[in-house]
Amino acid sequence: MKLNELADNPGARKARKRVGRGIGSGLGKTSGKGHKGAKARSGVAIKGFEGGQMPLHRRLPKRGFTNIFRREYVEVNLGRLQAAIDAGKLDPAQPIDAAAMQAAGLFKRSRDGVRLLANGELKAKITVTVAGASKGALEAVEKAGGSVTVAAPKKAAKPADAEDATGETATETA
Repeated sequence: MKLNELADNPGARKARKRVGRGIGSGLGKTSGKGHKGAKARSGVAIKGFEGGQMPLHRRLPKRGFTNIFRREYVEVNLGRLQAAIDAGKLDPAQPIDAAAMQAAGLFKRSRDGVRLLANGELKAKITVTVAGASKGALEAVEKAGGSVTVAAPKKAAKPADAEDATGETATETA
């Protein structure tokens, strides 16, 4: 084989469609866009446009909402933890927390904490501190001889006029 014999596989590269280059090309004059109208113009964006009629997505009622206080946890399976231990990225003798898992490359950002899930098999005896864990994950870690500490997520501060333990409000003066 010589350099001048090098070629792509047939059909590997497709020629660019050159439009508006004369009637003989078959793509002259209107360049394959038909005659006039919105679709023949540049900058066409008519997805969902119904000819001036109120579009379906605006006729239907709105539903649901986005909870801005929702916590987003990073999900880590027991199998991935075991793989990191086997690879030497995590030390089972040391306590394992979100920072240790992040340093081991199990995830990039910890978001609102780590939630431990039971997918996979855990053989090592480990001590884990996480923001949440499934029942199966708790059972699997304890079965392997380890322990899981579920750190409670931070609660919002109470307003000053909230009821205290006695049932009286803080603003009352008796």
